[in-house]
This record gives sequence, C-alpha cells and structure tokens, in this order.
Amino acid sequence: MPNTKSSTNATLVIGAGELGMAVIRALAERGLASRGVLSVLLRPRADDAPGDTDEMLRQMGVNIVRADLATASEEALAAIFANYPTVICCTGFVGGPGTQRKITAAVLKAGVERYVPWQFGVDYDVVGHGSGQEVFDEQSDVRDMLRSQSGTHWIIISTGMFTSFLFEPSFGVVDLEGGRIHALGSWDNRLTVTTPDDIGRLTSAILAHEPLIHNDVVYVAGDTFSYRQLADMVEHHLGRSVERVLWDMDTLRSEVAAHPEDGMRKYHLAFARETGVAWEKECTFNVAQGIPVTDVPAWLAQRKGRVN
Repeated sequence: MPNTKSSTNATLVIGAGELGMAVIRALAERGLASRGVLSVLLRPRADDAPGDTDEMLRQMGVNIVRADLATASEEALAAIFANYPTVICCTGFVGGPGTQRKITAAVLKAGVERYVPWQFGVDYDVVGHGSGQEVFDEQSDVRDMLRSQSGTHWIIISTGMFTSFLFEPSFGVVDLEGGRIHALGSWDNRLTVTTPDDIGRLTSAILAHEPLIHNDVVYVAGDTFSYRQLADMVEHHLGRSVERVLWDMDTLRSEVAAHPEDGMRKYHLAFARETGVAWEKECTFNVAQGIPVTDVPAWLAQRKGRVN
C-alpha cells in the first residue's frame, strides 16, 4: 500500500465503475495522479493477470488498493482508509445491505479528514425513512452517522438520478425505441438528473473550492424537468409523437405489493414524489460557479444511432 498519509492531497476513490472512473479522471486532470497521491480501492482479483481497468489506471498514475467491501471487516477497512486524508465513495450497494453504513463507520474509525459518501442521488433529508426503498433508508442512516460526530468533515453531493439510468430500458420510464414515456405519480412530478461525467468534474471542483466546503450538502444538476417536459424533449429528439402513459400512485403501490422483491418497481414508487428528487438548477453549485453541464436534449443529441 502506498505511503500517502504525509500528503494532504492524498485521495482514495472507492470503486472504478462508471461514476468512479469519472471522478478519477477529473481528479487526475487536477494533477493528483501525476503527483502520486491518487488511489482507488478495487475488489481483489480472482487471478494475478491485470485487467484492462487495472492497466488503464496504472497508465494514468493511479495507485490500486485491494479489498472486498462485502467481506472485509470495519477494522480492516479503517486500516486502509487511515492512509488517506480524503476518501470518496463511488460504489453503491454491490456489497449488499449495510455496506454504506459499514464504509462510513470505517471512515469515522480511521479518522479520515474529509469524506464524500455515496450520496450521489436524491435529497435524503427530504425523502427520509419509509420511502419504500430500503437503500434510501440506509442513505438516511449514513447522514445521521456523519452529523452525529465532529472528527471527520463531510461533503454530500446531491446529483439527482444519473441521466443514463433515466433512459435505461430496464427502468421502464423512457422507451425510446417504442416511443413511450411513463410518468411516475403525476405528469407534474419532477426529476433532477446529472451525467456521471459531469458528476466527476463537479466533485473535483467542489473538493478544490476555496474556501473549503465542510459538513454541507451541495446540490448539482444537469437538468430538472417534469415528466410532461420529458415527453416533450423526447418527442423533439425523435421527431414524432410519443405515447404518454401515467403510472399513478395506486398503480405503483399495487405493483410493489404484488412484486415485493422487484427493485425497479420499488424505484418507481420511490421516485414518484413531489419533493426530494428534484431541485431548481438556479440553486446549484454548477450554476453558481458557471460550470457547463449536459442537459437532457444535449445527452439525447450525443446518442449514437439516433432512434427515429
């Protein structure tokens, strides 16, 4: 393991998935990798042969640390985290229920100076417990853990839904090929979305901001819109009308009751809210700092193989 504790810029990113790589690239552009103070925590490999991700990270100058979040103890994770003044968690719930609480407990035990938890999503202060989505409850628990202590500074970055997830066919809200939009709860309900690449750039900018941001929730947004506006944007992209289908609250609740193990149906219900899942772009960090981001029309325009 690299000896990084002596550097005040030493940073550990947990995970190298879509979001993790976006954050790593943004931090590398800020010079952390070239100075040898940027590391990433990955799961142990099944064999000794380096994978494509490993090689790409090494070429970027990123140090690789290994641990299994699902099986490692809180103490073992704390021993790793203690080497880094800044820890950014970019891995979600792949380790199963309780993973985020365990990671947070290990961060606090290690005395990490600054922590960015896996809170890249909705406003869990507004959503609170009992949303029907267990992972949302765990996120609320993480906020309680951070606010109940004073040894570790934290920054929560609220991003809304990943833009790509909104258009994920398995999510079922937007069917570009079939030309169909489903509204969750009401056509007037709104969503905030941000692309992972923008989240990476904004996370880097938030960490570098002067004066330093401590113990605060920072809002960012690539776009904020109602489901009615979403349907309009998709129609403009496709150049034709789309079918508009409302999934009202009774429908969403009955679907969850009939399929209690279906995570997507739970997400439908969790996002069918008037509050907590959207905020005005004018009130975001990116607008205040003049940082350009990708809205939904721009994201659609960037898609390869435009659907018509």
